[in-house]
Amino acid sequence: MSRTWWRRMSLVVVLFVLLLIFKPWYVLDETEQGVIVQLGKPVRVVRESGLHLKLPYPLQVVRKFDRRLLEYDSPPEEVITRDKKTLVVDSYVRWRIINPLVFLQTVVSESGAITRIDDVVYSELRTEIGRVDLFDLVSKARKDVMERVTARSSEKTKEFGVEIVDVRIKRADLPKQNEQAVFQRMKAERERQARQYRSEGEEEATKIRAEADKERALILAEAEKQAQILRGEGEAEALRIYAEAYRQNPEFFAFLRTLEVYRKAFHEGDTFILSPASDILVYLRSLQGPQQQGGER
Repeated sequence: MSRTWWRRMSLVVVLFVLLLIFKPWYVLDETEQGVIVQLGKPVRVVRESGLHLKLPYPLQVVRKFDRRLLEYDSPPEEVITRDKKTLVVDSYVRWRIINPLVFLQTVVSESGAITRIDDVVYSELRTEIGRVDLFDLVSKARKDVMERVTARSSEKTKEFGVEIVDVRIKRADLPKQNEQAVFQRMKAERERQARQYRSEGEEEATKIRAEADKERALILAEAEKQAQILRGEGEAEALRIYAEAYRQNPEFFAFLRTLEVYRKAFHEGDTFILSPASDILVYLRSLQGPQQQGGER
């Protein structure tokens, strides 16, 4: 009985060791996908996470690949723009494995994929940047350029089972030996444009001022014309009123006019030499008595 028990225990131990050695199972994490390789030949793709069974090693082995979004930071490379400016471009690529079977058959591993991705992306960067000027690349055209690079690179890397999700430029610098010369050329160009804009602005300002002065002169002339018309009409109306008043009581009107002359002409301390018969003194003479009128003047 004791010998039989030991035999059974030995068999269990042997089976356990064989299971550990040959592993007829495997586990895929949620971030992984796998390819079953049978005697060196890929036979199927497994994307579901969890515990799976396979034939014991070495009949079948599982090659696991990341299913997450991966990033490759490429080394800086020199490219030439359409206006013959050399740039040192530092870019990065986001990519993922979309077909692990093709990926295994073509590039085998992530390091092999990165080599192919670097070649493809650099080639597309060089082509697309060569179609735009430096100023456009660093301002308005960068987004369009990178979208075209991403699309063309992704199309080419599908044959490796890889999708390029995004390509972006981190930095685009001038080479040290060309930086100062290019800076001076760009500065001179900006100054030329500034002078042109100032000249055009001055010309436009002169036109606007001339037009404003012309409009001002026309407005003032029209206003003066209207003012003269109104003054003429007012004076005519005043004369009409005076004439109407004169016709109603000429003597009283003459008296008022004479008083107005007294108020404006005579001031304290003034000396006048007038003839006693002067018309201007007619109302002053009327204030004297009959004897005073025949006496002293």
